Amino acid sequence: MPLTLDTYRLLGRSGLRVSPLALGAATFGTEWGWGAEREEARKLFDRYTELGGNFFDTASTYTNGSSERLLGEFARGDRERLVLATKYSTLRRPGDPNSGGTHRKSMLASVEASLRQLGTDYIDLLYLNVWDFRTPVEEILRGLDDLVRQGKALYVAVSSAPAWQVSRMQSLADLRGWSPLVALEIEYSLIERAGERDLIPMAREMGLGVVPFSPLGGGVLTGKYGRDDLNPADAVAGETASSRKSLNAALGMVTERTLAIADVAKEVATELGHTPAQVALAWTLNAPGVAAPIIGARTIAQLEDNLGALQVDLTPSQLARLDEVSAIDLGNPHGLLASDHIRTVTSGDMKIETRR
Repeated sequence: MPLTLDTYRLLGRSGLRVSPLALGAATFGTEWGWGAEREEARKLFDRYTELGGNFFDTASTYTNGSSERLLGEFARGDRERLVLATKYSTLRRPGDPNSGGTHRKSMLASVEASLRQLGTDYIDLLYLNVWDFRTPVEEILRGLDDLVRQGKALYVAVSSAPAWQVSRMQSLADLRGWSPLVALEIEYSLIERAGERDLIPMAREMGLGVVPFSPLGGGVLTGKYGRDDLNPADAVAGETASSRKSLNAALGMVTERTLAIADVAKEVATELGHTPAQVALAWTLNAPGVAAPIIGARTIAQLEDNLGALQVDLTPSQLARLDEVSAIDLGNPHGLLASDHIRTVTSGDMKIETRR
């Protein structure tokens, strides 16, 4: 059924209410060579909150700090109503190894920087942003719990970490009585469904709400790419990329497979009278375990188009077509365990209802 931004959802096993679409603030500022100037960013913020939106996603290093500074400035008049999510662990000062990473020193310094840049005395949701494979989980969890006890963070979460580490952390937090993780941020879209192997089932079992980033597959699912973009002459990654479009091509996001998925999204969009981006977002929005996909608009027109996904009502046959064209090989043992043969062997002739 159609949704609105004030059709709030609970985030994981917490009581925190968030909008079904989060507004990503990585587009606030132009220091990275793209994004929205202050005036346009203000319009994005105002339009989103005007419609009841309350969930914002940023990080201490996004657009070299401008993202947090602008978001904090815009949020100042209505701070208590809003849910501000930020992240730590990315390097803040080149040449200083302790200015990044998941350890306590990096965590505390990054949080203090975020509090200053946001102009607030607490963070609603703090993510560990990128797993570094070096810091003991006990150090991370105790540091996060200390921040919650100090009132500097209300809830804690994790992004871009292996499923087995996240489940280990959640179990340890429960065992020690430390603050549990309430959200898992992952890349998830019609063209990137690897999270369905372990991450999403783990999150649902362990009580973490899934918050997908890049739900439009870097723009591939908007329909703006064609076969001519498979091997563009300017497909260069890094600072020398001439555009985000050429960067996505260089990163391997434009392939025969992803274009085939985008084609089906276009077909469904035509049937419904919506845009391909709205269809792709609606698919992610309604996926099991998903709390709130993150949309990242640079203009009001892009934001309005993204918000239109809330009004998309996909039929079972349309969902089946999208699922089929974008399906991935779950691998062993997932594919085996999902087979009808295994269910028959383990359940016999009994009729057992399962809710996934």
